[in-house]
Amino acid sequence: MASVLDSPGKRFHARKSLMLDRSSKFEPSADPLTDMLRGLRLDGVEYARCRMAGDWSFHYPAQAHAHFHFVSGKGCWLQGPDGEWSRLTAGDAVLVPHGAAHGLASAPGIEPRPFPRRDCRAICDNVLDYEEPGADPGHATVLFCGSMRFNLDALHPLMRMMPDLMRAQELMVSEPAIPHLLDAMIAECGLNRVGASGILARLADVMAAQIIRSWVEHGCGDAAGWIAAVRDPEVGRVLAAVHAEPERDWTVQELAGVMGVSRSGFAAKFAAIVGETPSRYVTQVRMHQARQWITRDRMRIAEAAHRLGYDSEASFSRAFKRVVGTAPGRIRAPAGGQGLPGAPA
Repeated sequence: MASVLDSPGKRFHARKSLMLDRSSKFEPSADPLTDMLRGLRLDGVEYARCRMAGDWSFHYPAQAHAHFHFVSGKGCWLQGPDGEWSRLTAGDAVLVPHGAAHGLASAPGIEPRPFPRRDCRAICDNVLDYEEPGADPGHATVLFCGSMRFNLDALHPLMRMMPDLMRAQELMVSEPAIPHLLDAMIAECGLNRVGASGILARLADVMAAQIIRSWVEHGCGDAAGWIAAVRDPEVGRVLAAVHAEPERDWTVQELAGVMGVSRSGFAAKFAAIVGETPSRYVTQVRMHQARQWITRDRMRIAEAAHRLGYDSEASFSRAFKRVVGTAPGRIRAPAGGQGLPGAPA
């Protein structure tokens, strides 16, 4: 039985097949999109709660991680990645999934100043607190800002499709859970109780994931391309299966079985809807997984090659470079995005 990835220089270890229980088949839900979103996670890298008064402005430089902002109190202004200004009021939550450069200010046009990191107080492991001297709690803008790390690779189709800016308020009509999360965050922002900032951090993680889920389910309902493919009853099952088990040595016959069609009709339908061959798509998913292992988990390149069944590190590196565009050895140290959210450029 030929593997989808069978070609010169890409033979797989026989023992890898023994490690996989071929009798246990992937069991998709009725909605493949649910399977794709089930594994989506965001981990908070660092958060800062700030009470601001008077004239102020922060520039958020581009970074590798996503930005998250929640506004309470007086409200403020947002300069989006496109350079346009818009008003944020109490209860607004904003996600910048690609970490694009943007700004927050008390009013448009104020020159950004350095974020006073040295004056911040550490509340817990990854949460800092800053209060502008003389800020009246009743008339201050309260910001809860964070950097978040996706468990998905940046080249994942879902990540590539996300807009540069996503606002919770625009999704509230179609997502009844969002207003309750926003109310809970407002309540925690106004409290000085023990653990309030830690609870805010966890709520922010949930809020960001909720924004993404609502956008996928409602905000891009007419989308074509990958979203349309994953919503196809037959192709969607295949995509969900591949993403659920990227290490698996998928064969054409197995993928056709997941789709529920003959092997002869599988490749044609897959390519017509997804826009590329099953072989290329599977390779992309596997290389994106390898990039996560190497950058996020600090896995050795040789181990990543072995886990994906490559005979040599060299053949793995060639496949990796074809998909990612650079050699795996050049991505071991992720660029940027490790500092405090809100630190200006």
